[in-house]
Amino acid sequence: QVQLAESGGGLVQAGGSLRLSCAASGRTFSNYAMGWFRQAPGKEREFLAAIIRGGGSQLYADSVKGRFTISRDNAKNTAYLQMDSLKPADTAVYYCAADPKLHPLVVATTDTDTAPALWGQGTLVTVSS
Repeated sequence: QVQLAESGGGLVQAGGSLRLSCAASGRTFSNYAMGWFRQAPGKEREFLAAIIRGGGSQLYADSVKGRFTISRDNAKNTAYLQMDSLKPADTAVYYCAADPKLHPLVVATTDTDTAPALWGQGTLVTVSS
C-alpha cells in the first residue's frame, strides 16, 4: 500500500513560485497515476492536474494551465507540482492523490461515486498580495 505525504507549501508573494512535492512510501509508486488538488477556505476541492503512471501525459484544469506543471520521478517515488506566477486566489490547502487509473483523479471533484484510492494530508500555500 502506498502512502502519500505533501511538502513544500508556505508563504509566497504574488508573482512568485513554489514547488510542491508528494512523496510516496512503498515500492509500487509507478503503478499509480498521480493528481494534485486544492481546497480554499469555504470552497469545494478543485482538481488541478494529473499525470499518468509513466509520466508521458498530463492533464490540467483551465484555471492553472500555463502556470502549473505536474511531473513525477518514479525513481524517487515523488510527484511534483511546480507553481509559477502565483496569485492570491491560489491560496489553499494543496493535496496530492493517487489511483491506479487516471480517470478517478480527473473526475474526483465532479463524480461523487468515484474517488481516488489514496490522498495525502495536504500542505498549505498562502499567496500574499
